[in-house]
Amino acid sequence: MWMALSFALGSICFLIGPVPAYAGLVGTTADAVTFFVGSILFTTGGALQSRAAAPRRHEPGAGRAAWWAALIQSAGTVFFNISTFRAVQTALTSPGYDRLVWRPDLFGSICFLVSGAIVYRASARHGWRPARGAPGWWQPGVNLLGCVFFGISALAAYVRPVTGAMVSETLANVNTCAGAACFLACALPGLRSGR
Repeated sequence: MWMALSFALGSICFLIGPVPAYAGLVGTTADAVTFFVGSILFTTGGALQSRAAAPRRHEPGAGRAAWWAALIQSAGTVFFNISTFRAVQTALTSPGYDRLVWRPDLFGSICFLVSGAIVYRASARHGWRPARGAPGWWQPGVNLLGCVFFGISALAAYVRPVTGAMVSETLANVNTCAGAACFLACALPGLRSGR
């Protein structure tokens, strides 16, 4: 339950953080803190997930996949901790700092993509399509989709050295929200079941 709660609350932070109305309401510093708190919650969830997967780490198939996915995802959350902390520092120390959204860290996004791919590959499927029927059959696919959205967000948030502007702030914001919504959808059943 604590793992699901950590992932759900972290997802909510990343869901509201990129919304222009939220950033306008709370200000740049509070918006940056929202992302940082969300990253800490993701790291907490990742640590709990790694601990839960540890006993089955030597089992072939799903046990080993769950362990590696949890470790790689946890590494990704640490990259997000670093990125979001830097965003908070910049917001606090630079009065001219007015960027709407924190720039997702590419390394964290890559870790999330690898982790999501491991989980999806280990899940029950018919070819590429998920095998329906079992509880949570849809979660590996939705989780992987969230990872893809975060990856797109990281690419869109790349700041071009020549212009100093992001590739597409709108695309970065929309994909961050979409990824967070996917992660939230995956966390909510854990809150209901208490697992």
